[in-house]
Amino acid sequence: MPVLDVKVRKPNLLSVEDAKEMNLADMTELFKDHVNPGQLHFMKLLGFHKIKIESAEGMVYRDQNGREILDFFGGFGSLAFGHNHPRILDVRKKFQDEKRHEIAMAFLSQYNAALAKNLAEIAPGDLNMVFLGSSGSEAMEAAVKVAERAAGPDKSKVVYAENSFHGKTKGVLSLTDSPLYKGEFKLIENTVRVPFADIDAIRNAFESDPEIGVIVLETIQGGGGIIKAEPAFWQELRALCDKHNVLWVADEVQCGMGRSGQFFAFEYADVVPDVTALAKSLGGGKCAMAAMIATTEVYMKAYGTPKTALIHGQATFGGIGEACVTSIEGLNILYDEQLIENSAQTGAYLLRRLEELREKYPKLIKDVRGQGLMVGLEFQDFSQTLPAVLRPVVAMLDEKLKGSLSGFIGALMLRDYDVLVAFTEYNRNVIRLEPPLICEQRHVDQFIAALDNLLGRGIIRIVKDFVASQVK
Repeated sequence: MPVLDVKVRKPNLLSVEDAKEMNLADMTELFKDHVNPGQLHFMKLLGFHKIKIESAEGMVYRDQNGREILDFFGGFGSLAFGHNHPRILDVRKKFQDEKRHEIAMAFLSQYNAALAKNLAEIAPGDLNMVFLGSSGSEAMEAAVKVAERAAGPDKSKVVYAENSFHGKTKGVLSLTDSPLYKGEFKLIENTVRVPFADIDAIRNAFESDPEIGVIVLETIQGGGGIIKAEPAFWQELRALCDKHNVLWVADEVQCGMGRSGQFFAFEYADVVPDVTALAKSLGGGKCAMAAMIATTEVYMKAYGTPKTALIHGQATFGGIGEACVTSIEGLNILYDEQLIENSAQTGAYLLRRLEELREKYPKLIKDVRGQGLMVGLEFQDFSQTLPAVLRPVVAMLDEKLKGSLSGFIGALMLRDYDVLVAFTEYNRNVIRLEPPLICEQRHVDQFIAALDNLLGRGIIRIVKDFVASQVK
């Protein structure tokens, strides 16, 4: 057999060092040409395109000028341990230095097994069976699939809530209540939509449709504007699910890992779902890691025989070695450093300080709500911030102006006070605050002082200052 003389020309590739040294103009051009030009439009509105992050540590980012930016965004809850926690860096470096194995598809993985055991140890009740993946969407896909199979073909309908967000892959996108994200995709149709935390609506759905076999709910709605339900709701839901033989999937992708002040937010109600899912902070801020955790009974009904075991088996990168050791170390840090308790205590302090601002600026702040370090700050509709004589005219534009005030404030908090905050998908008047669980009262005080100073400018100056920022 002749030997082929094959020569492959190397394309004009950028190196890691090229990427590190890239300037803002080149970053912007490449993002526009190769990533998402529409997203760049919004980044420019908020001033995010003017910043090149060089490093991050603890509660802060550092930009190209050495400026420190206080992180109250937290990657939508992905940074429980802050940026570059030293213990997480150490365990990952040791894993690399010892050349340990990453992908163990053909063999058993001690790291996969240990992480699964730890999650089962933490999870209450009989939540013992773990599937590892890389994203919240992947974990929720696994959760919905295991529940649907366990419920059986005669109970194939799935209930979800208004203003829900469960991911953008096609299965869980069908349970995500967003016309924007759903676009014109052809999605699954075996779904039933109910208002969030409306036990009567859920009861009516269960009683009127025996084909319902699964209900999927975020324990605290993130994209919906940080909306939670009282413990009594979850207790009644558990009882209803048991009565009607419906499986409850609790989406804890964002509110889990101690963010609410309990490891799982559903623990406040002293109830246990049939399936739950984690992601975001499970990766320790250094890798993509997600987990579906099901009760042994549910899992075995779905995949409990050799014939069915691989229907939803581990993906190629599910349980990859370095990601597992990162998560194992992160779970230990969570308890060793008492970050769950800190989330509850510092979160209560943050809510209290925000409530003081709401009382001080009632024409600007409509509501403050949340649990632990998952907090929503809702601003008034734009018309309500103006003098009474202007309100009726501007009120007709409130829907179109939704999110403008929160956007102005978010942009100015970053530009003038070096503080980064987040926003929400549905109620655009809400600023989402999810700082790392290492957040201290001094960080809260810094954030509150900045927000107080900004709100003290008044609505007219806030608008003028934002407009001025767009022409610089």
